[in-house]
Amino acid sequence: MAAGPFMKNATSSRRDFLASTALAGLALNSCSSPAASAYSLSLFEADVTPPAVGHPFLAGRISRSVVDPLFVHGFVLRGPDKPIVLCAVDWCEIRNESYEAWRSKLAAAAGTTKERVLVTCIHQHDAPYTDRVAQSYFDKYNVPGAICVPEFEDRMIERVASAVTSSLAEPRSIDRIGLGQAKAEELASNRRYVLEDGTVSWGRGSTTRDAAMRALPEGLVDPYVKTISFWSGDQAVAALSCYATHPMSHYGEGDISADFVGMARSQRQKDTPGVQQIYVSGCSGDVTVGKYNDGNKENRAIFASRLHKSMEAAWDATETFPIEQAGFRNVPLRMAPRESPGYTLDDYKKTIADDKASVHDRTTAALGLSWRERYDAGHAIDVPVLDFGRAQVVLMPAESFVQYQLWAQQLRPDSFVMVMGYSESAPGYIPTAKDAAEGYTDYYCWVAFPECEEAMRSALRAALQA
Repeated sequence: MAAGPFMKNATSSRRDFLASTALAGLALNSCSSPAASAYSLSLFEADVTPPAVGHPFLAGRISRSVVDPLFVHGFVLRGPDKPIVLCAVDWCEIRNESYEAWRSKLAAAAGTTKERVLVTCIHQHDAPYTDRVAQSYFDKYNVPGAICVPEFEDRMIERVASAVTSSLAEPRSIDRIGLGQAKAEELASNRRYVLEDGTVSWGRGSTTRDAAMRALPEGLVDPYVKTISFWSGDQAVAALSCYATHPMSHYGEGDISADFVGMARSQRQKDTPGVQQIYVSGCSGDVTVGKYNDGNKENRAIFASRLHKSMEAAWDATETFPIEQAGFRNVPLRMAPRESPGYTLDDYKKTIADDKASVHDRTTAALGLSWRERYDAGHAIDVPVLDFGRAQVVLMPAESFVQYQLWAQQLRPDSFVMVMGYSESAPGYIPTAKDAAEGYTDYYCWVAFPECEEAMRSALRAALQA
């Protein structure tokens, strides 16, 4: 990887370190301890797999088996200020009051405030999808099926909170941060494509069986896997890797799985048993593997291999620097609600109460009503930033389109900017003004567009202090 501006003046290169040892992928356990550091990392993990049979997923799907378990991976970063928690969840989405429940409980477990708890879903689709208020509307109006099971979610939150609390007893002193990136090949393509007649569509999904559609260009993507690692002297403690693509190869039959991203993460963990591997999804509302995925189930292992290779390359490209700061900022984000037909407050209430409406429409209304009531009560979405000076980790809401990730990086061209998506997921898709001008109308969006773009970009400018 060509050295970017964030690689200047490095005082230690991981590649050089490995060249001086007989190990590839692990630091020596016998390395001398670093000098006392102001910062420590406590690592946690928890199994959050739902029942194999009968658990609701996105779009009314129901679980029928467990292919592989779902996990939470994360850390508590402690320093001179209040602790910061980063929690990556192998679930599809966590919305509204459910998202508040996660952050509040984990904040209490870590002894911090909820604004300093960064919960992000990886967004696999054969995984839980939660909005407890929307579920309460299902219960009230006897809507068939279910969105989520709040009692199960509560048990999982308690399990993760317990893991957070337990981790605090085993802090790892850290004094260095590692930065590395590498291109991923044939893992991302934009939903947007243009036909010969000039028609613009956002219809290229995670599985694209139409060969002609797969032959179209990738479109706008962020090709880089970025990895930020944390070190105690010459010994790596944890690695946080991020890539912007929908993490699905095949899904929709009810087979619980962390999919190819979970497989790649698991392999990296085997490669580096002493280094906790954490994977997060970038802003990928409009990015899928669709160009490269004809639906063949064998593709899951192929995609996992490609992502693993890129994560490994980002690790090998890593250079480390002393941790000079671990600052934190939080910017409140308010995006006006969508008001088109079917998306007004009155429409939501009428549709969810209408037993002749389709379950699909009543689900959309329940999710919209849950979000709208929070918005009308004055709630904002938090856009938090963990700032290491030469690197920033920013968390964006819901299915933000990848352009927002690229804009965030452009705001700080002198820095290493990692942008995670899928925090508070209530807004659904968050398109750009350009998408709106080209005719974007997808139902899975509860915020006003094109107005959402300026709100998002303003929050990014403030968060990144650009």
